[in-house]
Amino acid sequence: VTENMISGRAMHPGDVLKASNGKTIEVNNTDAEGRLTLADALVFAEKLGVDAIVDLATLTGACIIALGDDIAGLFTPDDNLATQLEKASQAAGEKFWRLPMEEKYFEGLKSGIADMKNTGPRPGGSITAALFLKQYVKETPWAHLDIAGPVWTDKENGYNSAGATGFGVRTLVNWVLSND
Repeated sequence: VTENMISGRAMHPGDVLKASNGKTIEVNNTDAEGRLTLADALVFAEKLGVDAIVDLATLTGACIIALGDDIAGLFTPDDNLATQLEKASQAAGEKFWRLPMEEKYFEGLKSGIADMKNTGPRPGGSITAALFLKQYVKETPWAHLDIAGPVWTDKENGYNSAGATGFGVRTLVNWVLSND
């Protein structure tokens, strides 16, 4: 769990943090704390020797701008895992759209005082967030699902009641069951 409340021990812009894999991160946006926690979680998951890693997060507003409130972003460098997740999401009735992992955009995460910054420039923000996370998975097939848009609905829509939707759970259940 990540807490970003104000205190004397809160992180500050310009702080340099060290992730569990040894990579250093310059904090340039204290509101992008979730990806810092996910980074260490991804390192931990890979150490467990799992067959694949799929993370879900309400990581970026940029994904909402790109895809709206009904569609989540799917990021992965692994075509096989993308296909598995796309089939699972179709069976679940949840909409995902695969977005590019444009390596050139990692330039925007470069830092003069650390291995990388925790956020890149505004354009391509959901892509740079996924590229940040990618730095914490070495070889295990991995996907990031940015569920910021569809995780909440203001009104009942025939599929979900108003409020939190649980978006992504149905997809993950289908994915796990299809790989059992």
